[in-house]
Amino acid sequence: MYSMNEQLIKNADACYQLAEQKAADYYQSLYLQVMQKTYVPALTKDIQSWKHNHIHHHRLLSFFSRRKGKPDSQGYHNYIKWLDSTGKLDNYLDRSISYIFMRDLGKALDSPDTQTRVRRVVDSLKTHLIHSNGPDHGDKMQTMSMAGLYRWAQKEGIEATMIWVVNKLKIVSTHIPKEMDAEQAQRKLIKIIAGVIMHVVEEMDNEITPEERTQKLDEAIRLGYSYGLTYPFIDDLLDANVLSAKEKKQYSNLIRTTLITGSVPELGEWTGKNMDLIRYIHLELRDAFKYIKSHQRRDTRKNFFEQSYVFFHSQEVDRVKDLSNANYTNEELYIPIILKSSSSRLIVRSVISAPADEGFDNRTFFYGIYNQLADDFADMFDDMKEGAVTPYTYYMKYHDKRQDLINPFELYWTVISHLIHNVFHSDPKTCEVILDRAINGLKRFKERMGKVKYNEVMELFASGNPEFNRVIQHMVQKADDVDFFDKLIRDHMITIMKNERKEQEDFLDTIENVRIQINNILNIPQTENVSLMKEPIIDAANYSLEGDGKRLRPIITWVMGTSGYGLKSSAIVPLLRSLEYMHTASLIFDDLPSQDNASTRRGHPTLHQVYNIAIAELTGLFLTQKAIEEQASLDQFDAKTVLKLIQYSAQTTEVMCRGQAMDLDSIGKPLTLEQLNKMCFYKTGKAFEASLIMPAILAHAKEFEMEALKKFAHHAGIAFQIKDDLLDVEGELNLLGKPIGKDAENNHSTFVSILGSDGARIEMWEHYCLAMESLQEVPRNTSFLKHLMNYIVNRDH
Repeated sequence: MYSMNEQLIKNADACYQLAEQKAADYYQSLYLQVMQKTYVPALTKDIQSWKHNHIHHHRLLSFFSRRKGKPDSQGYHNYIKWLDSTGKLDNYLDRSISYIFMRDLGKALDSPDTQTRVRRVVDSLKTHLIHSNGPDHGDKMQTMSMAGLYRWAQKEGIEATMIWVVNKLKIVSTHIPKEMDAEQAQRKLIKIIAGVIMHVVEEMDNEITPEERTQKLDEAIRLGYSYGLTYPFIDDLLDANVLSAKEKKQYSNLIRTTLITGSVPELGEWTGKNMDLIRYIHLELRDAFKYIKSHQRRDTRKNFFEQSYVFFHSQEVDRVKDLSNANYTNEELYIPIILKSSSSRLIVRSVISAPADEGFDNRTFFYGIYNQLADDFADMFDDMKEGAVTPYTYYMKYHDKRQDLINPFELYWTVISHLIHNVFHSDPKTCEVILDRAINGLKRFKERMGKVKYNEVMELFASGNPEFNRVIQHMVQKADDVDFFDKLIRDHMITIMKNERKEQEDFLDTIENVRIQINNILNIPQTENVSLMKEPIIDAANYSLEGDGKRLRPIITWVMGTSGYGLKSSAIVPLLRSLEYMHTASLIFDDLPSQDNASTRRGHPTLHQVYNIAIAELTGLFLTQKAIEEQASLDQFDAKTVLKLIQYSAQTTEVMCRGQAMDLDSIGKPLTLEQLNKMCFYKTGKAFEASLIMPAILAHAKEFEMEALKKFAHHAGIAFQIKDDLLDVEGELNLLGKPIGKDAENNHSTFVSILGSDGARIEMWEHYCLAMESLQEVPRNTSFLKHLMNYIVNRDH
């Protein structure tokens, strides 16, 4: 389908064959070491020396007291505190950062320059961790929260880039088919972006100006995203059961053509059920490739496409393997792994146009298979369940039928020995870090699988070298101080994402369930003594209330009242009605010809169009009085408290009226940002505040808590209004339920008209952060309010 010049195909094949030959030579070297078992005496000696730092012989009472205090490493904040209090944090961070420099940055740990850089990162990270675990922060401090990331981006001057990439990640997640893991795809993308940032930061010299640093970080995030897209939308998509066999072939040809020619071809005619998905992916990948190419030098661009082709083709070779085929040779199993595991890291250097570094290339080439074998070991049972061919699944299935098969566990230790002694020249620090990592991997596997399953695995993979296996298992059982920060972060991130997904599901369920209940209590019945005359005001009020409203304000009140303060839901029903009556009244007035002159609201014609202006005005007044009547009906609370609530409600209405008057007076006048913020708080933020403060008043909440809630509402309300302004410019009528472009038509000053769309987004995220930070002062579960903020800034209506 996609035509290519024959010479280009030959060049690509020649490039792959060259890489394949290098991988074959490496494999042959490893094969000889496995056969001769040279790794056994070398590593046994290494481990005997290594274990002195990791097996501590404490007195019995001291031993038990030490072990008793060690928390589970999955408890992120407590574990960091424990490491700091026991004096272990320095070594923990040193081995963790050293490992990242070796694995991800391809550095030699015996280099004085590398040691200096590692020390600098360790000191900085330690300061950050101790600060974020201080007494004023506790477990409320979310290390990887959106607010935390945005604050970092702000400090670096790249907040617009952070907003861009967060939006991109959100859109990518919505396009991940259900057969794939959207959470895993997002985590991979974030990891790749972080990896590219690390490489770019490492390439910066000390003389770089703040402006140059900002520009490079901006490019790093965009390059990381552009490169990272290939994982969910090429590798994972082709691995998953999403595309038909015909679609897979067509899609593979498209990717192959891109990598051989250096340009993304037109999609052309696509036959298959996934046309919409492929169209989106094609456009996104095309933009990504264009961005990468535009930021590369000519020589690194050539390397990028050559290495990408090697990576893609080796993945394709592996992808078509079938576990039912009993005839794969060792070379067929391992050479593609050597190629894909090394080229995936080599690509990053060409993506950022880093200068050639022969030492980096060699270390990265030899190192890759170590990581791949470690990952395949950890995932072997999941891979077996999916029928995937890896060295471990293939050996498990055919080891008793094929005596020629290399034991992948032996090869794993051979690679470790080869790295320590042949690649890193027996450097003690490298030996320490690699053995830490290897023993840690086995410990984690044993903990995850359980002792019985672990012993079964060792019986299969380690029985060929009983003496060496005893040494290893003794280390797995006894060795300490072998855990790593990147694993802690990974576990913490997975926990956060799972918790947030569950909380978000609960949030959306709560919103919908409470919304239904509130809709059922809003209808205003006709008076009993119905006269011969119709009562249009009640009909008009119910018409306005029946629209497809979000009901956010009464929902917030219900959640805070019942879940936050323990109030009975039946007791606060009048308060819920009053909030929605008041809000609906404000919308009726807002839509009048004398004000915004809106034609639709909540997906229906506005009230003054269905009835007339006079009825609309009277209905608005009627609903404000009904709201007061409902508040006076809070008969399960003492009169003094209810009076305080009514007084606060009246003050809120006054402020909202002033805000609307300010808005009308500002038509055609340029406002300052300060004026707009004040006006928006009066119009929108005050109503959010009321939905939080009213249940707090009924619950007799402390003054400091109400002040924190007011601060949250202030920033939440402004963020909400900014999002409304953005939607008025960029939204869709069918989603919004009201016309777009009304602000411009009515000559209103908005955040968009003052700051532009990009500036408005930056301002919105600033208020998002301030709102989220204010919640740290609220002494109760605020997960609903956190997800409310996420909803406010991410909604499409």
